[in-house]
Amino acid sequence: MKKQYLAKVFEPTSVAVIGASERVKSVGGQILHNLLVSDFQGEIYPVNPKHETVNGLKCYPSVSAIDHPIDLAVIIIPAKHIPGVMHECGEHGVGAAVVLSAGFSEIGKAGQYLQNEVVDIARTHRIPLVGPNCLGVIRPKVGLNVTFAKSSVKCGHVALVAQSGAFCTALLDWADTQGHGFSAVASLGATADVGFGDVLDYLAIDPETHSILLYVEGISDARSFMSGLRIAARLKPVIVVKSGRNESGTRAAVSHTGALVGADHVFDAAIQRAGAVRVKSVSELFAAAQLLASGTRVEGPRLAILTNGGGPGVMAADRAADLNVPLAELSQPTHNKLSEALPDHWSHSDPVDILGDADPSRYGKATEIILADKGVDGILVLLTPQAMTDPTGCAHAVIEAAKKSSKPLLTCWMGEGLVEAGRKVFSAAGIPQFRSPEASVEAFGYLACYRRNQKALLQAPGPLSKHQEPDVDGARLIIEHALSERRTNLSSAESKAVMRAFQIPASPCINVSSAAEALVAAEGVGLPVAMKINSPDITHKSDVGGVRLNIGEPRSVRTAFREMIDSVKTQCPDVKIDGATIEPMLERPHAREIMIGIATDPVFGPIISFGAGGTAIEIFADTNLALPPLNEYLSKELIEGTRASRYLKRFRNLPEANLGQLVDALQRISEIVCELPEVQELDINPLLVDEHGVIAVDARVVVARPATSTARYGHMAIHPYPIELVTQWQLADGTDVVVRPIRPEDAKLEQEFVQSLSVESKYFRFMQSLQKLTPTMLARFTQIDYDREMALVAVIREGSCEAEMLGVVRYVSNPDRHSCEFALTVADIWQRHGIGREMMSRLMAVARDRAIEVMEGEVLSNNAKMLALCERLGFRIAHNSLEPDVVQVRRHL
Repeated sequence: MKKQYLAKVFEPTSVAVIGASERVKSVGGQILHNLLVSDFQGEIYPVNPKHETVNGLKCYPSVSAIDHPIDLAVIIIPAKHIPGVMHECGEHGVGAAVVLSAGFSEIGKAGQYLQNEVVDIARTHRIPLVGPNCLGVIRPKVGLNVTFAKSSVKCGHVALVAQSGAFCTALLDWADTQGHGFSAVASLGATADVGFGDVLDYLAIDPETHSILLYVEGISDARSFMSGLRIAARLKPVIVVKSGRNESGTRAAVSHTGALVGADHVFDAAIQRAGAVRVKSVSELFAAAQLLASGTRVEGPRLAILTNGGGPGVMAADRAADLNVPLAELSQPTHNKLSEALPDHWSHSDPVDILGDADPSRYGKATEIILADKGVDGILVLLTPQAMTDPTGCAHAVIEAAKKSSKPLLTCWMGEGLVEAGRKVFSAAGIPQFRSPEASVEAFGYLACYRRNQKALLQAPGPLSKHQEPDVDGARLIIEHALSERRTNLSSAESKAVMRAFQIPASPCINVSSAAEALVAAEGVGLPVAMKINSPDITHKSDVGGVRLNIGEPRSVRTAFREMIDSVKTQCPDVKIDGATIEPMLERPHAREIMIGIATDPVFGPIISFGAGGTAIEIFADTNLALPPLNEYLSKELIEGTRASRYLKRFRNLPEANLGQLVDALQRISEIVCELPEVQELDINPLLVDEHGVIAVDARVVVARPATSTARYGHMAIHPYPIELVTQWQLADGTDVVVRPIRPEDAKLEQEFVQSLSVESKYFRFMQSLQKLTPTMLARFTQIDYDREMALVAVIREGSCEAEMLGVVRYVSNPDRHSCEFALTVADIWQRHGIGREMMSRLMAVARDRAIEVMEGEVLSNNAKMLALCERLGFRIAHNSLEPDVVQVRRHL
């Protein structure tokens, strides 16, 4: 495979500092000083036409005057001169650029135009460009520090990626005093070219990086951000802090970086779906990174608290309630064992208070009993140094007890001098320890959140559920008709027709334009009826008196029609009124009112909402959000994240609602998002849910021509599983084969496939000796981003316990998105069956359909069978004199 796209940003062998200066207090002077004192081992080329030497180094008047290769150009000159310098860099063959100068998109239209010009030049010459308006880049391992930060940076295993240079400098200063080091630091500024996604791609496979910290102000490319974040989060913990959590912060973030800032709760939903963890403060950022990087994990969210003081236990329980971390419900056998081991006056509940005179033996025994309870996922042990307490002895006892369980142990020895030795015992044993009950619970919250989000990351829903296929064409015709009339709001009847096209039950709805028509419609559907105003300009009908319910008399129908029309005209004289709709009154005595919706976020695109419905929806504010596509698991998680979920269970005289039908409805809404990019907004409110199922009583749909990518699913932040690529194929001997995109749950099949390969086949594929895939490699190969890469597998006996993988072919797009690299492997015993040629042909077709123009790869020169296949498929073979063992193959698609 080729060297990583950003290798010359983070590991250059030569750096040109354009705008270098001897004035240490200038940006150019500070950057050159940092490079010199950080022991950078490569070549340094200062560029400034006003100097012949700078800090003892030869200074060049221009980039073109440097007669050596340049891996990285660091640019600190006025913005207006940068396009000319970028042209010079391109002509010189510079590998990458970091632009620290301001004066671009953050200042308005003129700056945006200049920024676009600089980015166009960089992309023309294939120069990755970091910035502009950034602090720079640090890579301690190679002595690279091209920032104007004054703090020294130690080597470590945590990477920091941020848009704000000021945030970076403050965090670097704080980390230096706390003894924290970094594997890499990247201040991205405006993310005009190199964005979060690109840097996350690099850090995901960087062996020096064990966890990643992100500081985000705004996202310029949601698809790239989500793609890079999901890839990185599959391989190592990613912790995110985002500014702009309220309106004033959002305005500041936009003016600072010029990037788009979406709704904060939508950002939360994106982080959850990406498998990362979001925190709110800098202190939480490092605490979460260290805890998750330590390998501590939980299997569930239920926390048990053990304490020798009631106050600290209550404080921990309060913080757990704030974070929605459920306290474990101890089983009766556990209660019995604790009662035998503890004094009579122990708390008999969680938090488990073992009283102020608890000695090491009591601490150890209680810890062991609680960890053995199947209803406990982790334990927090608190200690306050009271007169009878032995903090160090209790620490040893707790550690010994915890060795008998695989569940995580978190500790909090409160105080300072009296507990210092106990804390050191925990640190030496690798046990996470904290100074306050709140911080301890927050740490467990990170673990629970990480587990939940990682499970969401493993989901790979397709665009369509496995139920009855929707009538997508019929729904699109309804929308096209509205758009042809230059309408953006569908009528109630049209909205419900779209619902029915996607198999969502909806109540009948008849449009009427006169009192007489209303009476005929009412008699047709059967009295009593509901009457609602029909206007494309009115969203909340009940707010303007546009709803009449339980109309039971024929004469009342005509009266209600006239009164309602007159009332609405009085309140809203300028709106267009098309008449009314007549609907039957539904007899659903056990029904709960739920709201399901679609909204379009300016950054992440379509988002699905779920919560309590009815006219008081804004008051209850009980809404949860999720990025589509959804499957059954994600739909249930969306429901469980609301208070309304408890209302759906058996309650007093209400039987439990039909959760299966509700989950189906959410998956159908996900189908609408995937297949109808024209839908900008959708509200089903209320959706009635009872023991029998669901029915949409009122629906509103807003449509528009898609403004984003014309590619299928290009309007979504997460590409659905490409179910359309699943096909059947038959070998010449009659063996039935399923060829389909790989899925996360294929990890076991993939591992068995690789282990079955001969030594030679493994070497041909991986160009190194390999017994089996590491967990990191396995995750990277099976959990892919279907937007910018594709892996097709050929499987026999699909769906059975005897399923077997015959071959894998994959491509990964290069950063230009117009070329890709491919790899192919076929099991030894299944070679010479035409599998390789068939799979390559299918992969090339997929790449071609996705506008990829060039497919290339590297083949070992002694892999005669692969080289012969490439020639038959039309690849051009090129030998490299510098690497005689490796052959380059390339084909224009």
